[in-house]
Amino acid sequence: MQFKVTQKNTRQTPRKVRLVANTIKDLPLDQAIKQLAIIERRATLVLLKTIKQAIANAKNNHGVDASKLAIKEILVNPGPTYKRFNPVSRGRAHSIMKRTCHITVTLEEKTAKTEEKAVIKAEKVAKEAKKEEKKSVVKKATSKKAVKKTTTKKETVKTTTKKQ
Repeated sequence: MQFKVTQKNTRQTPRKVRLVANTIKDLPLDQAIKQLAIIERRATLVLLKTIKQAIANAKNNHGVDASKLAIKEILVNPGPTYKRFNPVSRGRAHSIMKRTCHITVTLEEKTAKTEEKAVIKAEKVAKEAKKEEKKSVVKKATSKKAVKKTTTKKETVKTTTKKQ
């Protein structure tokens, strides 16, 4: 069963809210809430409220345990734009677009298949993180070797000039 919650006319730009939504989209529900507590952005407050509201709806209206829920999708769509202006010199005006967004969070009950998919996703993320760490270590090692090579060449040049 799916549980859908929509927060409309949030006075934040959709682009900034999407940044946070994309970071938690693929995480399990408990990890997503923990991640939102760590991220220092204004958009985390709104996303956290909508996710908690979806959990409360599932729990109170349908009697579903929160541990059996998973994030299916998070949509951030643009809402109406408030158009204002800023007066500038020579009687001109610059436009100001105050953007809003609609946030839709859809939760679903976990089944055996969705739990397996979540485990597979978590393993893939862990493997990718290890690969990136190895790449960064290799890059650091190669840059140190390059530094060592250049220093040895300079030393040989200096010693030859001193002998003459």
